[in-house]
Amino acid sequence: VLEASIAENKASLKRTHTEVWSDSPNPHDRKRIDNCPVGLKNVGNTCWFSAVIQSLFNLLEFQRLVLNYSPPARVLDLPRNQKEHRNLPFMQELRNLFSLMVGSKRKYVDPSRAVEILKDAFKSSESQQQDVSEFTHKLLDWLEDAFQMKAEEDSVGEKPKNPMVELFYGRFLAVGVLEGKKFENTEMFGQYPLQVNGFKDLHECLEAAMVEGEIESLHSAENSARSGQEHWFTELPPVLTFELSRFEFNQALGRPEKIHNKLEFPSMLYMDRYMDRNREITRIKREEIRRLKEHLTLLQQRLERYLSYGSGPKRFPLADVLQYAMEFASSKPVCTSPVEDIDTSVPPGGTTGQQLPPPSTAEPVSLPPQESSGLASAPTAAPTAAQQQRVPVHKPFTQSRLPPDLPMHPAPRHITEEELRVLEGCLHRWRSEVENDTRDLQGSITRIHRTIELMYSDKSMMQVPYRLHAVLVHEGQANAGHYWAYIYDPHQRCWMKYNDISVTKSSWEELVRDSFGGYRNASAYCLMYINDKKPFLIEEEFDKETGQILSGMDKLPPDLKHYVKEDNEQFDKEIEEWDAMQARKAQQEKLALAAAAVSAAPSSTSTSSSSPQPMSIESSPPDNTVPQQDPEYLEQPSPTNDLKHLQEDTERAISRAAAEQEERHPEVLLNASLPSPSTLQPEAQMSTAPTRPSDQVTEDESPCQRTIEVAIPHVGTFVIESEEGGYDDEVASAPSELLFCLLASQKFKAV
Repeated sequence: VLEASIAENKASLKRTHTEVWSDSPNPHDRKRIDNCPVGLKNVGNTCWFSAVIQSLFNLLEFQRLVLNYSPPARVLDLPRNQKEHRNLPFMQELRNLFSLMVGSKRKYVDPSRAVEILKDAFKSSESQQQDVSEFTHKLLDWLEDAFQMKAEEDSVGEKPKNPMVELFYGRFLAVGVLEGKKFENTEMFGQYPLQVNGFKDLHECLEAAMVEGEIESLHSAENSARSGQEHWFTELPPVLTFELSRFEFNQALGRPEKIHNKLEFPSMLYMDRYMDRNREITRIKREEIRRLKEHLTLLQQRLERYLSYGSGPKRFPLADVLQYAMEFASSKPVCTSPVEDIDTSVPPGGTTGQQLPPPSTAEPVSLPPQESSGLASAPTAAPTAAQQQRVPVHKPFTQSRLPPDLPMHPAPRHITEEELRVLEGCLHRWRSEVENDTRDLQGSITRIHRTIELMYSDKSMMQVPYRLHAVLVHEGQANAGHYWAYIYDPHQRCWMKYNDISVTKSSWEELVRDSFGGYRNASAYCLMYINDKKPFLIEEEFDKETGQILSGMDKLPPDLKHYVKEDNEQFDKEIEEWDAMQARKAQQEKLALAAAAVSAAPSSTSTSSSSPQPMSIESSPPDNTVPQQDPEYLEQPSPTNDLKHLQEDTERAISRAAAEQEERHPEVLLNASLPSPSTLQPEAQMSTAPTRPSDQVTEDESPCQRTIEVAIPHVGTFVIESEEGGYDDEVASAPSELLFCLLASQKFKAV
C-alpha cells in the first residue's frame, strides 16, 4: 500500500505526517478551529482524490454549481441507464461532501462514500496508486454527464448549456499540411497535456506542444510534401488545466520511470501568443526567436572554447592558462636540474655522513630554532665530538618553511631580462584580449536571452492573463508516492498547503521548492490556472436581499443544511460523551487519591507482627499506652496468601455493618477523622468501651453508644461506633482494598 511504500522511501522522502493516516480518540483534537479550511481524510491511497477535490472545491463557482445541483425529475424514480445509476449517486455524495467542507464543525471529513462509487471506474486494483490526470478526466466526465441531463431537462427548444463544459473545456484550431494537402480542424480539449523532458519552463513546453513537424512547411510553397501542424487556441476555458507528463516508460527496464527534471512555471501566465487571433504576429516573433536562438548557439560554442581550452581530457579557461604561463616565466631562474641537487646516498633516516668544520670561538654555530631554543637553558659546555658531527636535517612535516634554496614552483633555467620583458608583454596583452572577448561573448548571450524573454512583453501580447490557482504535487517514484496540493487563497492573499487532513499556510518559496523539481523527488504534476479577468470564479456569493456575503451554512440549500446540522449534532454528542467520560475518569482519580490517603493511615504494630488468626469481634478498651507515630513512615501490611479469601471475609463483615446503617451516605467514610492507633494482640478481642476520647464525641451522641474494633488478618483494623439499634459510623484504617470493598457493598446508598 501507499503507506508502506512511503515508509520504505523515508530516507529520500521528506514527508513524515503520521497524523494523516489515523484519527485522534479525543474529538477536541478533531474540532475545526474558527473558519479554517476543512481537510479530507485519507481512507486508503486516496491522496489523489483529496488533492483534486480540494483544488476544485476552492473554485467558488464550481463549488456553487455542485451545491445547488438538483437531479432531473424524470430520473428520481427510475434511472434509465448505467450512467444515471452511477453518476447521480456520485453527484449526491459530492454535494454532501462539499456541504460538510463548508459547514462542518470537524477539522476534516471522511470522503469514503464518494470514493467507494469511484472505485469501480478504475481498472487498477485498490492497492495501486491512482493517477491524478486519470481521476480528473473521469471526474469531469461524470460531472459533465450529470449536468448534461439537468441541462437537457431545463432547456426548451434551445441547445442545452452544460456548465461543466463552459467552465473546463476550450477549443483549438489545428492547422497543418498532410502529404502536401493543407487542412484545418477545430477540436475541443479539457486538460492540455505537456511534455516535460527537454524543456526548462512552461512556455517552452507550450511552444513545443503547439507545433508538430516543420513550421516552414505550414506556410511556404516549398517542401510541400512535408507534414506538420500548428495548434491555435480559439477559445480558452475559464479554468485552464495543464497535465505535466513526468512519467515515461523505460524500454530497457520494462517499467515506468519518473522524470525529476526542473521545470519552472510563472504565477501569472499570458496566453496571447497561443491565440488564433494573434497567429501572424506570433509567427513573426517565433521566426525572430528561432534566428536569435541559432545565433545564441554559435555564441555559446565560441564562449565554450574560451572557457574550456586545450586538446586533452582536462581543459582550463584560456585566461588562466596565460596567467599560469606568465607566472612560470616570472619565477626566479634555477641553474641546476631539479634532480641534480638530490643526494641518492642519503639514508632513509635523513642524516648524512658529512661533517661540519669545527666551530671557531669567534663564530658560534647557528642552530635551527627548535634546537637553539632547547639549548638556551642548558649550562654552557664544551662541544663534544658527537655535536660536531650533527648537521641540520630537513623535516618536511614538522618545519614550517622550506629551505631557502628549494624553489616553490618550477621555474625556467635560463631567461634574460629582454626575453622576460617581451614574454610578459605578450602574455599580458593576450590575456587582456581573451578576457575582453569572453566578456563580449557573455554580454551578447545575456542580451539575446533578455531579448527572447521580452519578445512578448508588449501590451498587445498581455491581454489574456491566467493566474495560477492550484498546483498538484507528486512525491515519490513512478509506482508509488504521495499527492498534495498548493492552492492560492485570494482573500488572505497567501498560499495554502492541503495535505489530506492537514491544511496549513504556505508560501511561494515552499511551493517552488516542492513543485519545480530537480532538487528531490517531489515535483508538480498538474497546474490549474484561472482567467484573471473573470473574478466570478473565486468571488463569494452575496445575499440578494441584504447584500451581505454568504458564508458557512448560509451557502447551503435546505436539504444540505439539514444534512450538515445532523452531522454537527452527532459530533457535538461525541464531544459531550468524551467530556462525560473524562469527568468520570477525573472522579475516579479523586477517589483513588482518597483511597491512597486512607491507605497511608497508621496501622497497628501488633497487626503487622502477628500471624494470621481467625477473625473475632470482642469489645475492648482503647489502649493509649502506645505512642502515636507519624503515619507517613508507617507501612501497611499487605496480604501475601489467600488474598481472595480475605477479601470475601472483609466484604461479609462490612455488608453486615452496612445492613444496619441504611441512611448514612458512604462519603461519611471519606470525611471522618482517623482514630488513634492502638496495639492489638495476635487475636483481636471485642469489648465494650467505657469511654471515648473527647475529640471523637459529637453533639448528638447519646451515652449508650459503643465502640468496637474489628481486626482482619493481613488487612487491618477498623473502628465501628454503634448504638442499640446498630452501627452508626465506620472509620477504616486499612489498605485501599478495604475502602473499595466498602464502597462496593454500599453502592446502593449513593443512588
